[in-house]
Amino acid sequence: MSFVRPEVEKILSKYKEVLLAALFLALGAYWVLAGRGLLPWLGAIVVAVSGLLLFSFLQRAWFARGEGGRGVVEVVEGQISYFAPENGGMVAVRELSELVYDARPNPPVWVLKQAGLPELVIPANAKGAAALFDAFAALPGLSSDRLLTAQRGAADHARVIWRKDALVRIDTPRPRLHS
Repeated sequence: MSFVRPEVEKILSKYKEVLLAALFLALGAYWVLAGRGLLPWLGAIVVAVSGLLLFSFLQRAWFARGEGGRGVVEVVEGQISYFAPENGGMVAVRELSELVYDARPNPPVWVLKQAGLPELVIPANAKGAAALFDAFAALPGLSSDRLLTAQRGAADHARVIWRKDALVRIDTPRPRLHS
């Protein structure tokens, strides 16, 4: 028997890392302001580290769309695996050719494309889908801000978030023009 309402328990579980980092940030700030000797220096280090962690944990919490969707997602050593009753599959993160966020279906889905394999479609609210944040953030040229912005965008079309070919064009040096 729980004394906490289910809605509150859900929010607390989603933001537990954020709350813990905020607690350490407050403790470090207290040490900076009220400490003597080496304690303020230690407090400054705790404030800096917990501030960075707080920002990172907030991004992950914003990315997570909850659970209760179909299937289970696992990310292990650069491989994304999705298991569901009707479909599923595996994709190596370094072999991805395109990442798409499609908000049209309910729930929205991530579409992962890899050359020579069928598309892997993962519901954004599948169990363990929050682990996709770190896997996607490891893609070269893809910022975590772009991932979060994609989820807040228009719901009437699919958005290509990252494409391997686009990265190659951007990084290709341009020939110099001689004058």
